[in-house]
Amino acid sequence: MTVITNHMPTAELQALDAAHHMHPFTANGELSQKGARIITRADGVHLTDSEGHQILDAMAGLWCVNIGYGREELAEVAARQMRELPYYNTFFQTTHVPAIALAAKVAELAPGDLNNVFFAGSGSEANDTNIRMVRHYWALKGKPSKSVIISRKNAYHGSSVGSGSLGGMSGMHAQGGMPIPDIHHINQPNWWAEGGDMPPEEFGLQRARELEEAILELGEDRVAAFIAEPVQGAGGVIVAPDSYWPEIQRICDKYEILLIADEVICGFGRTGNWFGCETLNIRPDIMTIAKGLSSGYAPIGGSIVSDEVASVIAGDEFNHGYTYSGHPVAAAVALENLRILEEENILGHVRDVAAPYLKQKWEALTDHPLVGEAKIVGMMGSIALTPNKETRAAFASDAGTVGYICRERCFANNLVMRHVGDRMIISPPLVITQEQIDVLIERAVNSLDECHAELKKQDLLHSA
Repeated sequence: MTVITNHMPTAELQALDAAHHMHPFTANGELSQKGARIITRADGVHLTDSEGHQILDAMAGLWCVNIGYGREELAEVAARQMRELPYYNTFFQTTHVPAIALAAKVAELAPGDLNNVFFAGSGSEANDTNIRMVRHYWALKGKPSKSVIISRKNAYHGSSVGSGSLGGMSGMHAQGGMPIPDIHHINQPNWWAEGGDMPPEEFGLQRARELEEAILELGEDRVAAFIAEPVQGAGGVIVAPDSYWPEIQRICDKYEILLIADEVICGFGRTGNWFGCETLNIRPDIMTIAKGLSSGYAPIGGSIVSDEVASVIAGDEFNHGYTYSGHPVAAAVALENLRILEEENILGHVRDVAAPYLKQKWEALTDHPLVGEAKIVGMMGSIALTPNKETRAAFASDAGTVGYICRERCFANNLVMRHVGDRMIISPPLVITQEQIDVLIERAVNSLDECHAELKKQDLLHSA
């Protein structure tokens, strides 16, 4: 058995990493010079690196470690399943107990008539599934021209060619021939950066009505679906004005286009309900799931599909699937994760304890001279950094320059807080305590102070 506890010195590990390991979303040449931070252990809400520093992980890995690190129950379930049935596929008219049980449990938790699950290995794969599924759905209904999927700029739906095309990240589209045909993007509901002099509610309506304008421009007979995250995660935890989602729902209902809620981040308790669509009163036809489904302990994703869509798809062979769709070990781990979320009332902890306390502390960050806006829904929050709160100004430096400086100060202070452009974002494990939230906020304030001092030193406190 390979267990690496007494590891090589950090510098040697960094050299090996630089020589052989290509990191995602990274300029690997720059990282090779700097050296990656090497994480060796984790427990609860904390990581430990190869130098022994304890780091508060306010991002729950990549938005996913909802029940926290170090839960022995998940390791035991994985080991037991590996011994019993380590792998079998669900192609060729076969199935297995973990996939059956997990599909049934997810259907029980999902709202409305979302009673059917198509498993994948990740959120990216699940959104690729959704592209094919909605197009095949309309073809089976005799409307093959309905192939266009509308999404939003600055949305994130994965990084495969299909899911990356659904997303609206220009930096991703600049590489690898994206977006693929028949994907259309409308503007995001980011009032802070794009609302101008408009009141938030008016702005929310305007941005929602861009969906209707796009449907009419493209032709109702061509639009298959609209996909969106209830709260834009990787785009910077963008929380739409209250007027936005009711209008989006009205438009989808009026034109009978499928609504896909990408719940990869918002699902499984992050917003205080099982799903973000419940928090924001959205009625999707399909939900994309991953991350919190297994709390990141095993790779798994999927699409939760309405009875109507599933019944139409069932009328023909759906020529689609993945080797690891419904992998028995991942499914068993996900089931145990859902049991813990449910039996330990972790959603109740979020609703009644952690989220209200975090909201109070997080919104108080607007007292800091660098912070113009603090947005938070459940256990996902963002702050907008600005040189001028009154005008909601951007910095004169390239977008992300200030955010990167702040992120580096966070890491130096043993806090994982990400930056998206010049927004700082958090998404801590749902099990975080009030005492740990105090530490998170203390380290965030120290990092903001140090960032502010560095901006003064570099003469970067100028408005664009």
